[in-house]
Amino acid sequence: MKILGIGNAIIDVICKIDDDFLSKNGLTKSTMKLVDENEFKKLLKSLKIEKTISGGSVANSIVGLAQLGNEVGFIGKVNDDNLGRKYLEGLQKEKVKFHYKIKSEEIPTGTCLILITPDSERTMCTFLGTAGKISEKDINEEIVKKSEITFLEGYLWDKGDPQKAFNKAINCSKQSALSLSDLFCVERHKDYFLDLVQNKLNITFANEQEIMALIGTKNFKDVVEFAKKIKKLIVITRGEIGAVAIHNDNLVRCDAKNNLEIKDLTGAGDLFAAGFLHGYINNLSLKESLEKGTELSSKIIQQVGARL
Repeated sequence: MKILGIGNAIIDVICKIDDDFLSKNGLTKSTMKLVDENEFKKLLKSLKIEKTISGGSVANSIVGLAQLGNEVGFIGKVNDDNLGRKYLEGLQKEKVKFHYKIKSEEIPTGTCLILITPDSERTMCTFLGTAGKISEKDINEEIVKKSEITFLEGYLWDKGDPQKAFNKAINCSKQSALSLSDLFCVERHKDYFLDLVQNKLNITFANEQEIMALIGTKNFKDVVEFAKKIKKLIVITRGEIGAVAIHNDNLVRCDAKNNLEIKDLTGAGDLFAAGFLHGYINNLSLKESLEKGTELSSKIIQQVGARL
């Protein structure tokens, strides 16, 4: 395998809302909030579902990589319920090898409510379900060793079993990559993430907001200095400014695409990572890899949902 993704196996439930819905329910636009099953059901009661699709941040990236013709796999925990079986079917349809044996669990398959406001921003309410119960037993060491890169998501990390699963995967990887995922995740796990980025990972994906929060700065120049100092590959999306890759003393830029008909920003970072990793594992230059990431993220934001 070229790349093995390990992440939250979650079904995305996409709904269109107005800004009032966010304020009424105490939600902060463009962030991800973890909710329990009851809160999830309560929110869903007053919404109209636009689309239901297999999701999860790294899973979206892995599907993007499969669509580009790469041999890829995914590990994520689902229950042997209706949504869990749908999840498996969704990956098989995209030619992704699912390296997890579905079995009956006490907790349902995870679900993410994706709320899209008229400005195309997405706010997420996630009921992790059994996805958040991943443990080191679910990580097949031989499968990890057979992949060139192991790609993880910040959403997956939490103390206890998920942390052990995370560490096991990184420790037996040839190369490891992580998406910081969300500002909420960075602020919650700042010290741990900083240690990972500095000392354990080969590649880190982040947006500008996340990486600046991680190192505690409001000046992007500090981010560049930090990346050059640790001598790791740091890939950063900067919205309308474009994207940059910093590796050793090299800083490479790529402009954002203009005049796009944006419908939904869900999956923009996931598909950017897919495009970049496709370039990276197929020996394209950093510039070409950034361009491929930008191409895929530009496509995904012109449709609803996080899968092309």
